[in-house]
Amino acid sequence: MGWRSLALGMVAALGLALPVVAADRAIIVLDGSGSMWAQIDGKARITIARETLASVLTDLPDDLELGLMSYGHREKGNCDDIEMLVEPGPGTGPAIVAAAEAINPKGKTPISEAVRRAAETLQFTEDKATVILITDGLETCDVDPCALAADLENRGVDFTTHVLGFGLSDEEGQQVACLAENTGGQYLSAQDGDALVDALSTTVAQVTQAETAPVPEPEPKPEPVAEFNLVPTIALAEGSPDITNDDYDVVWEWFTPKADGTPGEQLDTDYYADFKGNLEPGDYIMKGSVERASVEQTVTIEAGKVATPHFVVNGTIVKLRPLPSEGAAVDDQATVEIRSNGEYLTTEYGPIDMVLPAGPTEIDFTIGTAKVTRSYDLKAGETVDEDVVIGVGTAKLSAAYVAGMAVEADIFFEILEAKKAIDGSRTSVVYGYGGEQSFELPPGDYVVAYRLGGAAGEVPFSVKTAELTEVPVVLGAGILAVATPADEYVEAFGAAKTIEGNRQSFGYGYGPAFETTLPAGDYVVLTRKDDAQSETPVTITAGERFELTVTPKAGKTK
Repeated sequence: MGWRSLALGMVAALGLALPVVAADRAIIVLDGSGSMWAQIDGKARITIARETLASVLTDLPDDLELGLMSYGHREKGNCDDIEMLVEPGPGTGPAIVAAAEAINPKGKTPISEAVRRAAETLQFTEDKATVILITDGLETCDVDPCALAADLENRGVDFTTHVLGFGLSDEEGQQVACLAENTGGQYLSAQDGDALVDALSTTVAQVTQAETAPVPEPEPKPEPVAEFNLVPTIALAEGSPDITNDDYDVVWEWFTPKADGTPGEQLDTDYYADFKGNLEPGDYIMKGSVERASVEQTVTIEAGKVATPHFVVNGTIVKLRPLPSEGAAVDDQATVEIRSNGEYLTTEYGPIDMVLPAGPTEIDFTIGTAKVTRSYDLKAGETVDEDVVIGVGTAKLSAAYVAGMAVEADIFFEILEAKKAIDGSRTSVVYGYGGEQSFELPPGDYVVAYRLGGAAGEVPFSVKTAELTEVPVVLGAGILAVATPADEYVEAFGAAKTIEGNRQSFGYGYGPAFETTLPAGDYVVLTRKDDAQSETPVTITAGERFELTVTPKAGKTK
């Protein structure tokens, strides 16, 4: 998905809502969960969202009262991490843009609770109100968004939610689309730019017409013979009890059949286990899903009769809790990648409680750089309920020029396996920048290689499960700062020469100000511009700064 498609989707979502709430109040709910750091075309989703809000909110109606709410931006694993960043009011565009810039995604995705709080802030039971949800993930806090939307619609005066699915698949989008559909709003997917532009152009045109022209009264419909002519039921396995609304999420979809019996055009979707509906007489292909397990069958609707098809999805209830170590708390940020029957199925985070298709299943649990793979032969109607211990320790690296003098610069750390290959190389595990860094690692022996300017080296350490290992990295180095009168070339060499008469280079650059970190010792600083050059001996002391001002003179390099 490209930036242009995403921006158009968000602008259209706002464009859809604003004509309806003009002279009224609306709240944008912006996803601040940890997954917003994922990238689209090389740019983080949260960055794209900030830039889009800055563009869209530059020109708003003077009488529009707009606010901003976010969730998951302050704490990990807290379903109550929801905050009203900008109270609804006129002229809040700049304040919303500034607040979005300060969001630091890190936590869970309490979509339903955020929408409910936004609705209550807007006093939706007394006044017309609109919530515009921008999310790149699904509900992670055990609340049914579909039921919430129905409740808000029933209690609200004129309440609407519009949902922008941010990089969601079609199946994922269906799990949040009910927030819009059950409140008379629209779900907009930012997946295909051209299709999205066409769909939203049509929608905006229809909204404009609805604003300016009266809606004709619908023609009376004939009374159905029965209240409903389609009453499906669904179960995990043959002989299992039917799934209810209080069990697991159910999705119903029905399609026109193609000539070869496969699904054709999708006609509609419903999100309640106890769905009852009316369809025109004819043949349909209907798909019933319980979480990730689904099945299709042909359903025939006959005039004057009620069809009661039963769907058996052959699903297994899977409850797995990733732990960094035995007896530790569940890691809500652990990555859980699921492969079912040899194919990738989904990636989740933290503990999972969901229905998966029966059959051979592999699940990767990852915390930091530690990964455990479990294999299961899932049986329909059964429950798998267990803790999964990954086995993780923490290495905390801290850099100092000398003991007690911390490195504030972005020193490069790379953690490698201690064991060397036959060619002398080591396997890289993870890397990062910064004077203090922590890494979650499997137990074992490691080496941290560091580099800051001309200072480089290695420090061995070991990690044990459930333990914190402090790894002090003392560079024994100081800083060389060279000032030259113009943009001279500057290079620092070790003072000692090899048997061939060469010196080791420890870094180079250009003036008028050149600065680097060097291990304590003797050096020669070469400056050169055109045919003028100069060599100056210097001594670097660990933990000290050496400042040198030089003017190159004509001559050859020594």
